[in-house]
Amino acid sequence: MRIALTHNLRLSDSEEEAEFDTQETVNALAAAIERLGHRLERFEVSGPASRTVARLEAYSPDLIFNTAEGRRGRFREAFYPALFDELGFPYTGSDAYALAVTLDKQLTKLVLSKQGIRTPGWQYVEKLSELTAENLRFPVIVKPNFEGSSKGITQDSIAETLDEVRVKVAAALEKYPAGVLVEEFITGRDLTVPFLAAVDNDYDGVLTPVEYVVDPAVTSGRKYAIYDYELKTKKENAVSVRAPAQVSARVAEDVRKMAQKAFQALDCRDLGRIDFRLSDAGVPYFLEINALPSLEPGAGIYASAELDGLHFDGVINSIIQSAAKRYKIKDGKRQGKPTRKTGPLRVGFTYNVKRVKPMANAEAVEDSEAEYDSPNTLQAIREAIASWGHEVIDLEATAELPTVLASTPLDIVFNIAEGFKGRNRESQVPAMLELLDIPYTGSDPATLSIALDKALAKKIVRQAGILTPNFQLMATGKERLNKEFTSFPLIVKPVAEGSSKGVVTKSVCHSEAELREVVREIASKYQQPALIEEYIGGREFTVGLLGERRPRVLPPMEIVFLDKEEKNPVYSFQHKLDWTDRIRYDAPAKLEPALLERLRTAARNSFMALGCRDVARIDFRMDDKGRIYFIECNPLPGLTPGWSDLVLIAQGAGMDYRTLIGEIMAPAIRRYKEREARRAASEHASAVLRKGGSLDEHGAPVAATATAPAAPGASSAGNGSGSHGEAPPRMEAKA
Repeated sequence: MRIALTHNLRLSDSEEEAEFDTQETVNALAAAIERLGHRLERFEVSGPASRTVARLEAYSPDLIFNTAEGRRGRFREAFYPALFDELGFPYTGSDAYALAVTLDKQLTKLVLSKQGIRTPGWQYVEKLSELTAENLRFPVIVKPNFEGSSKGITQDSIAETLDEVRVKVAAALEKYPAGVLVEEFITGRDLTVPFLAAVDNDYDGVLTPVEYVVDPAVTSGRKYAIYDYELKTKKENAVSVRAPAQVSARVAEDVRKMAQKAFQALDCRDLGRIDFRLSDAGVPYFLEINALPSLEPGAGIYASAELDGLHFDGVINSIIQSAAKRYKIKDGKRQGKPTRKTGPLRVGFTYNVKRVKPMANAEAVEDSEAEYDSPNTLQAIREAIASWGHEVIDLEATAELPTVLASTPLDIVFNIAEGFKGRNRESQVPAMLELLDIPYTGSDPATLSIALDKALAKKIVRQAGILTPNFQLMATGKERLNKEFTSFPLIVKPVAEGSSKGVVTKSVCHSEAELREVVREIASKYQQPALIEEYIGGREFTVGLLGERRPRVLPPMEIVFLDKEEKNPVYSFQHKLDWTDRIRYDAPAKLEPALLERLRTAARNSFMALGCRDVARIDFRMDDKGRIYFIECNPLPGLTPGWSDLVLIAQGAGMDYRTLIGEIMAPAIRRYKEREARRAASEHASAVLRKGGSLDEHGAPVAATATAPAAPGASSAGNGSGSHGEAPPRMEAKA
């Protein structure tokens, strides 16, 4: 199977990251999964959720092996499983509901106490004024209600008097305002009972109890025998796991039955752990449950599993197999009703290959294939797509492409083809793909055509309230110059070219005669009108965006012109060929927060106004008054590693090349899966109609109903016990 390992990586010893996985743990889990014969991709999820979503969509795993804890909030452990459910990806472990309930200690105790499970007396406190500890037996322990890994638990957490508990609750609420638990402290020993659903035993996967043993040299001088935060983190080497726990057979059976009932009541899946306190009198008390337990080497779950013949790899395999069985995954494919496809895809790669090397000197400019991609760039993109586990099929955009597309089975297409001629050339390949109903990366034909026509693009973004320089078109150079151009310099460029084609030093004109000469040259060479534009002096920026309806704006990059004697610099074709001694790229740009936000807003609004999708790069100029002017949008930006502007922008944002390609590809994969789901639903509906069934107004099958004669004396109201078709609330159903 293709497995994604989602985790939070611990980068510090701070309490905030106490529940995160160390690099050693991640390496151990990854190695075990690979030894079991699976393909693995690691996903550190501490960054923006949008990046995690994009990478998961790009990889399209068969199963997610989840250890991610989330970073903040009372529902943090539930965040990623809820996200996986929304994306339609199978994952290991409990669902968002179970994780939200089990992270809430007092809610868990309320549920389990109704199941007859013994717990110490407690009170949940959100405000100090609510404290009524008089009803509890002292001593009591004060601990955060929504934390794990013994966070917030120290020797000072124990209170022996009412006055002490008030002081300690006040201090705990200051640090953990979400709420604290005041719980009767049970003197005795700590037991832990692991759970592996795939283990076939008399307790539905509940394993043999184990116990934590602390080096006496460390505990000397400690008043209370508790497994506190210091022992869990700073002195973990002083703690060992004894398996099995040294308890009587009666106690072992008692805690296993309690654990069995708790795991079932809370609907825990695949794995878990319950902590008990065994009193000095030999009575076990439930303390808390962890539906997302630590899997670090040496954890209690491994020691207990070894008693059943399962070593490290066996534990990991049992978790994977339990989830695979639940989702009906066999050989990497989900059985039964069609769902969103996971696993490797057949990715067509459409491109134009650069065979004529671009050049620019005083005598001539050769830019006929400047927008095409070199073999090295094409290979880098191929390798990046393949690194996500997909099959890449080369599709050079030649005249034979329509025939090849029609005869080649593809799931999606990664498109960078520029087309051959005309102002609609960039839309040629996407239009063919839409005709064949093949999802593809990037913007649709309408956006590509509009954006390539710089004048039309400016009209649209101007209507959206974004500043653009004043401009006009000239087809011959003989047209009258607009009166809105009050002064020179003006800049002249082809209206429908990219990669700065036709933009050279002399494009900045200081007189009308110069301007008309440049217009004639452009019209003759590029066979298209020239765009005349007001020259905006000031700083130049380019902004990369990734995503669909709500794009993510990457940190802007500034193009810094190094020749201070050049009065009217322009980001020219010559610069793009050889920029080392002429310009500098600042990625990210050095901008004040207010200016940065205005630039980001202009980029996002331009992207949306033009209808861009998946990826784009937008150029701006900022004058000395801080006004931001839209220059142009490139929805099909270059992707040459270490050279293209978008790649440099991504690097400045901490995104490597492979991730950039994955993020561009991810929305197309999502659209492919949505298309497949629609097709499956349509096929199912057709099958229903063929069998004589019917559909509702939404096209969903209507369940057949049959009416039978009522029995003599029977009432149509039923038997008074409620509707047989209604399920009880979830918690009650688990009881």
